[in-house]
Amino acid sequence: MVFRVESTAEAELDSIAILEWLMAQQAGDAGLRWFLALDDVIASLATLPQRCALAPENARFPFEVRQLLYGRKPHVYRILFTIRGDTVYILHVRHGRRKRIGDLQ
Repeated sequence: MVFRVESTAEAELDSIAILEWLMAQQAGDAGLRWFLALDDVIASLATLPQRCALAPENARFPFEVRQLLYGRKPHVYRILFTIRGDTVYILHVRHGRRKRIGDLQ
């Protein structure tokens, strides 16, 4: 089964913030390649999204939340998503060092 992959507004804002950070760090072509590869990794969820583990914060939600990890330490990003029917919804793209969703500030 092939799934449709859609990003929420929050995930789009997350991606824009990551790209802006890369440009501010003058990452150049390497940063753009990394960012484009992030899009490819997200698109890979169209095939077998259940391969990804449940996110640590899954129990806090009334629906299943999974995560796909992208990058190499210390720059690992967590792509948080849920599956409904034949659609994968990207909820957030967060740096792995950030606090989990729902953790107290």
